[in-house]
Amino acid sequence: MAQLDTLDLIVLVALLIGTAAYFTKGTYWGVPKDPYATSFTNANGAKAGMTRNILEKMEETGKNAVVFYGSQTGTAEDYASRLAKEGSSRFGLKTMVADLEDYDYENLDTFPEDKVAMFVLATYGEGEPTDNAVDFFEFVTGDDVSFSGGGGAADTPLSNMKFVAFGLGNNTYEHYNALVRKVNAALIKLGAQRVSAAGEGDDGAGTMEEDFLAWKEPMWTELAEKMNLEEREAVYEATFGITEREDLNPDTNEVYLGEPNKNHLEGTSKGPYNSHNPYIAPIVESREVFTVRGRNCLHMEIDVSRSNLTYQTGDHIAVWPTNAGREVDRFLNILGLSDRRHMVISVKGLDPTARVPFPTPTTYDAAIRYHMEICGPVSRQFVAALAAFAPNEDSKDEMARLGEDKDYFKEKVSNQRLNIAQVLESVCESKWSSVPFSIMMESIQKLQPRYYSISSSSLVQKTKISITAVVEEVHIPGSKPNVVKGVTTNYLLALKQKQHGEPDPDPHGLTYAITGPRNKYDGCHVPVHVRHSNFKLPSDPSKPIIMVGPGSGVAPFRGFIQERAAQAKAGEKVGKTVLFYGCRKPSEDFLYRDEWEVRRSVLVPLQWPCMADVKQMYKQALGDSFELFTAFSRETSEKVYVQQRLAEQASLVNELLQQKANFYVCGDAANMAREVNIMLGQIVAEKRGLSAEKGEELVKSMRSSNQYQEDVWS
Repeated sequence: MAQLDTLDLIVLVALLIGTAAYFTKGTYWGVPKDPYATSFTNANGAKAGMTRNILEKMEETGKNAVVFYGSQTGTAEDYASRLAKEGSSRFGLKTMVADLEDYDYENLDTFPEDKVAMFVLATYGEGEPTDNAVDFFEFVTGDDVSFSGGGGAADTPLSNMKFVAFGLGNNTYEHYNALVRKVNAALIKLGAQRVSAAGEGDDGAGTMEEDFLAWKEPMWTELAEKMNLEEREAVYEATFGITEREDLNPDTNEVYLGEPNKNHLEGTSKGPYNSHNPYIAPIVESREVFTVRGRNCLHMEIDVSRSNLTYQTGDHIAVWPTNAGREVDRFLNILGLSDRRHMVISVKGLDPTARVPFPTPTTYDAAIRYHMEICGPVSRQFVAALAAFAPNEDSKDEMARLGEDKDYFKEKVSNQRLNIAQVLESVCESKWSSVPFSIMMESIQKLQPRYYSISSSSLVQKTKISITAVVEEVHIPGSKPNVVKGVTTNYLLALKQKQHGEPDPDPHGLTYAITGPRNKYDGCHVPVHVRHSNFKLPSDPSKPIIMVGPGSGVAPFRGFIQERAAQAKAGEKVGKTVLFYGCRKPSEDFLYRDEWEVRRSVLVPLQWPCMADVKQMYKQALGDSFELFTAFSRETSEKVYVQQRLAEQASLVNELLQQKANFYVCGDAANMAREVNIMLGQIVAEKRGLSAEKGEELVKSMRSSNQYQEDVWS
C-alpha cells in the first residue's frame, strides 16, 4: 500500500470536513451573534447555525407544539404568533413558531404522537403557495413523496402526527383558500390525524379576524381533549425582553436607526437584494399623471443599474415604506414614550425559538417608524389583551367590552378603520404608560413592503423600473379621524414632492423621514426589491392578446405594449394587441394620455420617455394591430365600465380567443375582475351557441391552462 504524504493527508482531511459540512448543513458551527449581521444570512431563509430538523429543534427547546406559517405579507405569520402565544398562556403548551422554509419535511413521519403541528397558510395569487411555503407544498402534495422511514403515501407515514390548520384567503379569487384545502387533504392522505376542522378566513368579505376567532375556540376545545390539556387563566407572558441602554447614544455606529441589516448599518450594502435585503435605489424621475386637483397618481422611474436586480415585463416591484411621522408621534405619545423616543433599547427573545423582528440595539422611534405596522387593522383579541394595562377602571371595562362584543367592536373600531393608537386615544386620552412595549412588538405585524405592478418593459428599459401608483386616501363617513391614508403611496408622494423642490414635503398633512436612517436615502432614494410574477406575455409575440386594465390596472399593460412595439420594430411578427381601459373622466384620470392618442382605435404615442425619435413608435410599429377601447364612468350620466365595452366587442373578443389569444386582467379583484370573468363566460357562450354553464367551464379551462391570467388586488 502506498504511503500517504503530507499533501495527501491535507487533501483527505479537507474532503472529510467539506463532506461533513455539506451533510450537517451548518448545524454545528457558524452561529453569528447578530441575526441581521449580513444580507445573505437572511436572503433565502437559510439562517446560519440553525438546524433544519424541526423535531430536533423541538426536542432541544422542550416544545410540544409547533405553529408553521406560510405567509406572503406577514398576516399569516401574525396569526401563527398569536396562536402560539394563546396556546402557551391558556393551555400551558410549550409552543414555537416556525417559518416553513426553514425546515426539512422528510422526517415528519417520526413526529411524536404527544406533540401537535399547527399550520397557518395564506393562499397567494391564483391558488399558489406563498414563497416560503413552495417547497413544503410541493413535498406533501407530490406524487412521489418519500419520508425518512422509506414510506410513501400508501403507507400513511404521518399516522402519529396530530395537526390543525387555518387558511387565509379571499373569496374574490377563483382559488379561494386553495392552499389550506390542498395541504389539509394531502396530510390526511398521508395518514395525519386532523384534530379539528380546518378553518378558512376570508379577507374578501372583510371577516378574516372574526373567522379566525370563530375557528380557534372549538379547535382549542378539541385539542385540549385530545392532548389532555387544562385551560387556565391567561396571563401575559412577554416573549421579548427589552432593556433601555443608558450606556449607548443613538448616534453610536452600532445602533440601528432603521437599517434592515448590518451591511446597511455599515454602509456596505450588497446583494443579493430580495425580501430580506432591499436595494436603496435612486428615483430618477417622478411626476403626476392625474390632471385633477385632490387626487394623485404617481409615475416613478427607479434606477437599478448599480444593483444585481433584474426584472421581466409583468413582474412586481416592492417598495419598503416608513410610517408617517404623525402616526409615529401619536403612537409614542399615547404610550408615554415621547420623551424617550430616542432612547436606545436592546431586544432579546426570552424563548430560544423567539425571533426578534428587527435588528438591535435600536431606538423606540426607529423600531416604530421603520419596522412596526402601526397603521394596520386592529384585532379584538389584541384589544382584549391590552385591557389589563388600562390607565383606569373605566377604560379597562371599555377595552374588555370591545374585546368581547364583536358588534360593538365593529361599530367603534373596524367600521372606523382605527389603528391601535387611535383605539387607545378613543378609549382614554391619558397615557397608557403601563402597556409593555414587548406586547406591542408581539401583537403588531412587521411593516411589510408593498408590491406594485411594474409599468415598463424590461426589453425597452432594462435597468429602469417604472411604478404607477394611485395615492390612497379613504374617507370614512362619521369617523373621528375621517380619512385613512395609504402608508406607502403617501410616502412615495412625499418623495415626489421632495424631488420637485419642496423642502418639507407634507402630503395630506403627513410627514415622512424621507432622508432615511442617517440620511442614507437623502430624499431621492427608496428601498426596493423585485418579486417575479407569472403574469407574462406569451413567448410567441405573434400570438394575439386581450388586456383589461382600468385605472392603475393599466400599469403592467403599459409595459406589455412597450414590449410588443419594440418587438415589432425589431422585425418580429406581433399579433393583435387589444386593450380595454377605463377611468372616471378623460379630462381627469386618463393615465398616460400624454403618451398616446386615439385615432380610429389605433394607439399613437406622443412621447416615449428614455427613447429617442419614437414619437410615432406605436403607430409605426403596431399599426392597426393595436386597438384601444375606453370606458369612462363619470363622463356622462351613464356610467360605462370595461365589462360593458367587452360586451360591445364580443365578436372581436371571441374571434381572438378562438385564435388562442391570451386574456389578461389587472385591477380590482372584488368587483371589476369578477364582472369581467362573468362577462367573458357570457360572450363565449353567446358567440359559440353554448349554454351559460359551458361558457363558464371554458373560461375555467382558460384559467387552468394559463390562457387567462390575473394580476388583481382587493
